[in-house]
Amino acid sequence: MEDLVLQHDVVTLAGEVLLPGGARLDHQTCVELSRRQKNRTCRSHPFGTLTDLDRDLREFLGKPPYSNIFADRRETGDILGLMGQVELIVPVIEALEYFRERDFHTYRHSLMVFALSTLLARHLYPDDQRSRHGALAGPSHDLGKICVSPGILQKCTPLTRREVSILRHHSVAGYALLAHYTGDFEHLTARVALEHHERHDGSGYPRGIDTFDEMVEIVILSDVYDALISPRPYRPVSYDNRSALEELTKMARSCQIGWDVLKALVAFNRSSRPDIHHCEVSLERRGLPPVGNVYGKVVEEE
Repeated sequence: MEDLVLQHDVVTLAGEVLLPGGARLDHQTCVELSRRQKNRTCRSHPFGTLTDLDRDLREFLGKPPYSNIFADRRETGDILGLMGQVELIVPVIEALEYFRERDFHTYRHSLMVFALSTLLARHLYPDDQRSRHGALAGPSHDLGKICVSPGILQKCTPLTRREVSILRHHSVAGYALLAHYTGDFEHLTARVALEHHERHDGSGYPRGIDTFDEMVEIVILSDVYDALISPRPYRPVSYDNRSALEELTKMARSCQIGWDVLKALVAFNRSSRPDIHHCEVSLERRGLPPVGNVYGKVVEEE
């Protein structure tokens, strides 16, 4: 991977500075991060045994639009069973518990991206064992947000340039943390954390790459979709479902995301359940984005 210079510290929940700001995240650093953990045992637990998380997930899935997307009870049972088998390492579990108490938006979002990504991967790539055994990295794509203060995550007004830099740091921080905890800097969970804000037109971050794994692409779309339809501090009203799908269609038309994953998501949003590979996506725009959205707006330092 191309070298990255860290703009901020990568810090664990225990307060350990894993990498200081200014450090270069190059191949050798990644190897060292992974090697540090290899001599330790990082315990894990199946997601299905984590009672509070499993209960919350089922509650979230029962609310629209997810209640429509996951309307097929048999299939939803299969998805929950697949997710239940995913082994979550203790640091990820601790981070979810932290978010549950300190930033409920990130907590709920992590679980919903986990569920939606698992559903889409199961249908788009049924023979790819990565989607079955890893369920697309589990609910860890935003792990790096433990390095972002709740004050920034929950801010209702536009961020300053420094705050934007700290927030964007979460993708690199998540990669470093997961490379360390898994003992494998090429692990899918680490890749997903690093690349889930990249775009095919090169406009994403942190590296501005335009090519990435199809499993990462599923998480990218799931991440954007749930962010649009969910409550957020920076937006008093969420996007309605139609407007959210239209925003994703706009992203596909501008070559930021791919059409295949979008078609699958649109198909699951229709009661007729058309074939995911041949689902027609409307290019008509009838939805209205919510007013008062300050996402992406930047102000000078306060």
